[in-house]
Formats: sequence, structure tokens, C-alpha cells
Amino acid sequence: MKKLIGRIKGLKKTTKVDFATYLGVILAFVLFTVLRDRGLLNRSITGMLVPICAYIVMAVSLNLTVGILGELSLGHAGFMSVGAFSGVIAAQSLQAAVPSAPARLAIAILVGAVFAAVAGTIVGVPVLRLRGDYLAIVTLAFGEIIKELITCLLVAWDSRGLHMAFNLNGSLTINDIGMEPGGMAIIKGAQGATGTETIASFTAGFILIMITLVIVLNLVRSRAGRAIMALRDNRIAAESVGINVTKYKMMAFVTSAALAGAAGALYGLNYSNLTASKFSFDTSILVLVYVVLGGLGNMWGSIIAAAVLYFLPEALREFKDYRMLVYAVVLILVMLATNDSRIKALAGRILPKRKGAKDNG
Repeated sequence: MKKLIGRIKGLKKTTKVDFATYLGVILAFVLFTVLRDRGLLNRSITGMLVPICAYIVMAVSLNLTVGILGELSLGHAGFMSVGAFSGVIAAQSLQAAVPSAPARLAIAILVGAVFAAVAGTIVGVPVLRLRGDYLAIVTLAFGEIIKELITCLLVAWDSRGLHMAFNLNGSLTINDIGMEPGGMAIIKGAQGATGTETIASFTAGFILIMITLVIVLNLVRSRAGRAIMALRDNRIAAESVGINVTKYKMMAFVTSAALAGAAGALYGLNYSNLTASKFSFDTSILVLVYVVLGGLGNMWGSIIAAAVLYFLPEALREFKDYRMLVYAVVLILVMLATNDSRIKALAGRILPKRKGAKDNG
């Protein structure tokens, strides 16, 4: 025991923080699993466990872009939607080939991560040349474009494989894409994914959170992570010592996008009906609020903020119309209470955009 205590004391401070983060997540999972199995959680709270896991992964992954890389991205919900719908397509298509629900869920999460990573690469190559508000505007546009494309998407599955079409002019229906009579409609345009088998679980969410933390924390503590933070702190100085700006920015951005896609697949397979409107600009702002309130670069803070702030609006459902107003007020209070210039800058960018979005609504 003394040797174990001595080894713990000999660990670096960052290593202790990382282990404490892992331990905290494990303890929370065990606690809520015991409470759920004993019937001490009501149906509403039980139904929120998987979405909370998905949003925790979203917050941690976005913190990699905003807190570690230092770039403001407002299109994170776009990557989540790519992962959600690609994961749903994969899971529904493999029902006969892979009867095991956990195996199909794992495949769907992997597929969602891969497709989101591809989308992150396509977006990141031109976008990461921009900085500041320009980067935020372009990523915001990406999220809205993805949402509109998914609204026009028709997907079905039958014995001949997948059938896909884009209903751009609104004249097509799911029956117009060559599906056999006994086929399965997966995505019906504006109706979204309907009749999806809900195979997501709290255990899968916990495993995904742990994988996300391992990936992000190991990246941050690595040589590549130090290079990414050097770019955040002073790009010119980092370039002067030979750090490849494009390489390390893409590394952080694509990793963040892939994890968001995995979270989207978990989220999408938790609902029998899913529409693209679930992944609007408000969702990106919501996740950004989790990151800001949890602390830029603070993964444990992102976990707590995501869990608490997701639960509160559901617990106070009658005040849901004022949720975003409350978030704005809290952001102002955080800005006044802290000397972190990055939080002040982020709050200054977010609040005017939310005001404009409210006026347009």
C-alpha cells in the first residue's frame, strides 16, 4: 500500500488529473447504473443517460478544437449529424447480416466516426487557412449546408443493397428510388430517419466517453499536443521553430470531427425517429456553451458542464423557452468573473450571433 501511495505521489500533476478524470467517469457510471437497476431513477432521467453521454463526447471533442487548438468552430453539430445519419444507415442495413445489437452499434459508431472524419478533412483543408470570425462563419455555413442536404436525402435498403437519391426539387418520394416492395425505408427526406431500431445503451455511452478521453488526453499530453498548443499560443513563434501549421491543425480538427461523428451515431440510434433539425445552429452553440462554462482546455470541466446543463433544461421543462437566454446570462457572468481573455473573446462572438438568430426566428 505504501509503495502504491508512493508511486501515486511520484506521478506528474497532469497524469494525476487524467487518472482522476477517468476515475470520476467510472464512479459516475457505476453510481447511475446501480440507481437505474434498483429503480431509483425515474423514466425521464433514465431516458437522458444516453444523450448526456453523447453530449459529453461532443463537449470534450469540441474542447480539442476550441480550447486546445484555439479555433472557434460553430459547425460541430454538422459533424454530429453526419455521424448520426451514416450510423443509422449502417445499423439498419446490417440488421440481417449482424444480428447482435451491440456489434451493430459498434460498427455504426465506427462508420459515423469515419464519415465525420472524411467530412472534417474536406472542410478542414480550405477552412483552417482562415482565422477567428472567418473560420467561425465558414464552419457555421458547413453545419447548415449539411442539415439541408440531409433534409433532401432519401435512403432505402432491400435485397439489392442501398438506394439513395437527393430530393432537391421536392418531387421525389421514397417509392421513386427503386426500392423493392419488401424493402426498408431508412431516411425519408424531411421526415428524417423513421422506424430506427433503438440499440444505443448507457454502457456503450460510457465506453465511448472513456475512449474519447483516452484519445484526447493522450493527444494533448503528446508531442503533437504540445505543438497544437504552441500554435494556439503564438502561431508565428511556432512556425519559426519548424512546426507544421497545417498538419497539426488538421490533426486536431479531424480528430474532433471524428469523435463528434461517433457521438452522433450513438445519439441517432437512441431514437426511433430522427430529423436533421435536431442538429441545427442552436446545437452547436449549446455544445460550445458546455465547453466555455467547463473551462477552455479543461476536459473534466466539459464533462461536468455537459451533464449538468443538459439535465437542468429537462428538469425545468416549463422554462425551456428561456434556456438560451439563461445560457447567455451565464456566459456574461463567467466573462465578468474570469480574467481569461479567450473566454471573453468567445462570449463576445457568441452573444451577438444568438441575438441575431433570435430576431430572425
